[in-house]
Amino acid sequence: MPTSDVLSAFSAELCQASSAAILPHFRAALSVENKLAEGFDPVTVADRAGEEALRALIEARFPEHGILGEEHGNVRLDAEHVWVLDPIDGTRAFICGLPTWGTLIGLTRGGKPVFGVMDQPYVEERFLGDCDKAWLVNREGTRPISTRPCADLAQAIMCTTHPGLFQGAEADAYRQIEGTVRTARYGTDCYGYAMIASGQVDLVIETGLQPYDIVALAPIIEGAGGVVTNWSGGSPANGGQIVAAGDPALHAKVLEILARAAV
Repeated sequence: MPTSDVLSAFSAELCQASSAAILPHFRAALSVENKLAEGFDPVTVADRAGEEALRALIEARFPEHGILGEEHGNVRLDAEHVWVLDPIDGTRAFICGLPTWGTLIGLTRGGKPVFGVMDQPYVEERFLGDCDKAWLVNREGTRPISTRPCADLAQAIMCTTHPGLFQGAEADAYRQIEGTVRTARYGTDCYGYAMIASGQVDLVIETGLQPYDIVALAPIIEGAGGVVTNWSGGSPANGGQIVAAGDPALHAKVLEILARAAV
């Protein structure tokens, strides 16, 4: 496996290429396509151009690695190392001109997330992690980041996409947690996870995620001292129902509630 230093340096190249493809379309006139026959799953030329830029660099540098991408399909998924790409996580925010979207670049080894990047080029913040450590690169330089202690659910700040996404038993479990936490914020997409790693937020609960929504974020939160699993306590690598917490004790308490609705 490439070292953390090698991956960090390569990720800078990846982020530079993706931002060059994406930023010209942000807060600009933009055509939006809907990928769903029922519902709304937007995609733009920026999503597609960003992923194309990422894939070209990965294919050139690591041709033996696999790639799982949201917009352009999958190759070599049986490889030991697989890159998992979401060029714009938070396309709804992107088309609204809100800077809460990010480019997600993850790497798995043997199916386990081992390195991740969340890049927000508009505000020039890049969060990275390798499961052992996490760090932030911004205008001020590079510094380590870590989660904060918060074992009490009543004191926790929580983020989620929207409570309307939870159905049936999921909704019951979610409402119990939201009714207990200090406050909840909606529509944060990948930024909610980055704020866990930065010690600003304590909890993120989601459902219906794809691998490219979470693989890049798991090594960042784990590297910062947090925990990310599915609602059964297993690996988050396949997406689905996801819970992330900055404090392992908080994660354990929340998991007791969510496990009743795990699928």
